[in-house]
Amino acid sequence: MHRYRTAAAVLAAALAVGVSPPGAWASPSDDPQLSQSLDPNQQIVHGERVLQIGHVDMGPRFDNGHWRFLIHDDARKADPGAASVWRYPDETVLQVADAARLPVPADPSYTFIGAEPATPVWVVPQTQNPGVVWVGWNTQDPQVMQRIDRGVTMSLTGVQGPGIVTVYLNSGDFGKPQILWDSRKTEPQPVWVDANTHTHANWVFTKPGVYLLQLQVKAQLRDGTTASDTQLIRFAVGTATPSADALTATWSGTVAGDTSAPPASSAGVARGPDPAGASPVSWPLVTIVLVAAAGLVVGSIVAIRARRARRRVLAARAGSGR
Repeated sequence: MHRYRTAAAVLAAALAVGVSPPGAWASPSDDPQLSQSLDPNQQIVHGERVLQIGHVDMGPRFDNGHWRFLIHDDARKADPGAASVWRYPDETVLQVADAARLPVPADPSYTFIGAEPATPVWVVPQTQNPGVVWVGWNTQDPQVMQRIDRGVTMSLTGVQGPGIVTVYLNSGDFGKPQILWDSRKTEPQPVWVDANTHTHANWVFTKPGVYLLQLQVKAQLRDGTTASDTQLIRFAVGTATPSADALTATWSGTVAGDTSAPPASSAGVARGPDPAGASPVSWPLVTIVLVAAAGLVVGSIVAIRARRARRRVLAARAGSGR
């Protein structure tokens, strides 16, 4: 009935975070937009792609038996005629348009962003702004849920870019923002994600330009083995930043706390068609005031929901005899 969400709807849509080793605990939410189940037959496709709007998740998937950290392009959510697919990070650019620009709040709780109050920064919000690509992560691939023990550890292990990157959740009790990742830290920053979780957060970039975020997803499998993959997630921040620059950017650093080689690309994997079709459709822009509210007003979802979600997954496994 209304074009934009009310404050009450924003409250119901926000996420919470608890504390759980080995790092922050990103818990699920009751936001209807986050309710999803993934088709195990969705294709993993090759082909360069720039994602400017719409719903995007990062997450693990088994690719011909190999554990991969991929990008889920949920194109069908915006266009019923399109196909939702999984994409390789080294062929995918997340373009954060100038519609994402917001002033830094004067609230001292947001000094961690690293920019002065009222300074414009680029924000991919926790609650969807239809004019901006909506970036999150999930552990909902059916085969992944069957094979992981309880969840996965997703770690930021390095950042390359012209400014500061922070990723945070707004807590459910109107408390301070819960910081998950900060590009100024030099050590790996792990986040625990339960099985069957779908989460979105606030991603803040202080300057326009190309950013490479080195992310690792690691899990203990039920057969006792460990699966791990590290990939570069490519952001082109600012409408004027060429997506081609992000696509061709190379990593010149090392994994935080490690001196190993840069992440492996998906080169050598058999190529398949891209059924996603044409470029993303245009959505109406949301007002700056509402987006700012979405970043500050949050729902009262507590960490117990993550434990309940985990128990449901484990109970389903027990009932199936796995």
